[in-house]
Amino acid sequence: MNTNNILKAANILFQNKLNGRGINSLPPNCTPQNNEEAYQIQNELKILCLSLKDNISIGKKVGCTNKIAQEQIKVYEPFYGELYSKFSSENNCTLKSNNFYKPHAEPEISFRMKEDVNITNAPFAIHNVDELFDGLLPSIEVVDFRFNKELKNIGIYNLISSNGASEHWIYGTNVYPINKINLENHVVSIYVDSLLIDKGNTNKVLENPLNSAIWLINQLALKGEPLLKGQFISTGTCTKAIQIKPGNTIKADFGSIGSVKLNYV
Repeated sequence: MNTNNILKAANILFQNKLNGRGINSLPPNCTPQNNEEAYQIQNELKILCLSLKDNISIGKKVGCTNKIAQEQIKVYEPFYGELYSKFSSENNCTLKSNNFYKPHAEPEISFRMKEDVNITNAPFAIHNVDELFDGLLPSIEVVDFRFNKELKNIGIYNLISSNGASEHWIYGTNVYPINKINLENHVVSIYVDSLLIDKGNTNKVLENPLNSAIWLINQLALKGEPLLKGQFISTGTCTKAIQIKPGNTIKADFGSIGSVKLNYV
């Protein structure tokens, strides 16, 4: 795909993000056909998002790390997108439905970077955890599948190009030591209007959310991109993705590390 079509695709996705609209499909000559084209579009979309006033990158999200979520959208390998300050909120926030199209809530374990990553030391592994992260926190990612298709028909390249479908990130304000919970077996529950909708586990995220975070760091290192001190990684949903509707109150209960709640109006 040539540069003009990459820019055109990014502009279409950017305008839909700002206007809270959906899209049937990108024009044929702007539709990514592989991972490289999809991430090129995502990168141009990132440049457009960073042009917004008071908006900075605060980290990354990882998608498709959960087999149940993979089955929902028929995508079977992880991908990533950007987290932005303008599209993130502290716990107990209110989100307006006119900014979204078909949003779903995903309860996720997130990690905070301890220092700027020295990518010359990549690849990293699980034994590098203490040097990479200074703690974990509970979070909810609101993903919005902007394409007006059944989830299983959207496709991985469209998802990647649209920032991994990431629209908003809600985070708990307390950062906990990584050994605070057993990340290989910790129950996470999600409620809508006080009704239990699904009960999952941190081990649904590549067996351990740390595996998701390390995968991301290594993927970025291959591209020469380091994560920076204080940035976050949201590692993927511990349950299936839960569709939300105006009037809903969503709560993700992470047990001993608290809960995260949002009101969707």
